[in-house]
Amino acid sequence: MNPVFLKIGDFTIAWYGVLMTAGIVIGAIIAQRLAAKRGLNERLMSDLLFWAIIWGIVGARIGFILTSFSVFKNASFFDYINIRQGGLAVHGAVITGILVGVYYVWRYKINFFRYGDLFAPMLGLGIIGGRLGNIMNGADTVGRPTNSIFGFRWPDWAHGFHDSLCNPASPENLVEYCKGGIVTQPVHFTQLYGVIIGIIMVILGFVWLRSKKPGYVFWQAILWYSILRAGWEETFRLNPLWVKVYEGPGKFDVGFFTATQLFSIPVVLLCIFMLWRISKQPDQPHPIELKQIESPSSVPAGVA
Repeated sequence: MNPVFLKIGDFTIAWYGVLMTAGIVIGAIIAQRLAAKRGLNERLMSDLLFWAIIWGIVGARIGFILTSFSVFKNASFFDYINIRQGGLAVHGAVITGILVGVYYVWRYKINFFRYGDLFAPMLGLGIIGGRLGNIMNGADTVGRPTNSIFGFRWPDWAHGFHDSLCNPASPENLVEYCKGGIVTQPVHFTQLYGVIIGIIMVILGFVWLRSKKPGYVFWQAILWYSILRAGWEETFRLNPLWVKVYEGPGKFDVGFFTATQLFSIPVVLLCIFMLWRISKQPDQPHPIELKQIESPSSVPAGVA
């Protein structure tokens, strides 16, 4: 639980960036191979992946800033762009990633969903990498205090967690539970909840990819990430409540509604509507299957 992966002089590389990058790269490789297997334009897919990742990071940071503005009081420009310690919102990445896809639809006249569906495993792997990075730095995506059986007591040597949460200047802190600079109160291990959500998303992503309805995987991935994030992880995170409907006594256990929870409501409704529309459509063979049907050479010799 040391946030620093590598330090050379004053230059440091954080675990968060390393692990999230690893997850995204693995997901991109999978998406590229799936594109080739389905007969999609591999070069176009490679370009789409590159720009979707670049703008996805930009969108994720903007999304975090907009939903966590209390963190940026008296912040410098560097604080706004520094993502080495975390601070990325997945929904922001999805929005800018979609905008990149829309541009490619306009520019290259592609079927957006045939390509967009292949991003599902990368979404889950990116979440896993990011949340493992959060565990290493300790100070991001922290859980609410709890006395339940799910409470996790961070070890005393996890300085990233204790130094941040025992700092009265931190927008979201647990100074009332600190003794000698150590948080003594168990909290929800929301970073681990996020890892589990990522694993679920990867597994479901490969299950959904069996579908031959373009868009089915795309909207399922957004739907279930929104439900799991807002309904499980976010409920137990120590995030500011934009609309305070309920907060457990003494900041214990749960809180409603954070910015992410509010934003997820229309997203979930949109996904359900789009999936309903897609369910009415017939299956569409992958491009490589269409080529095999149209090409006489695909019929083995001696077969009528």
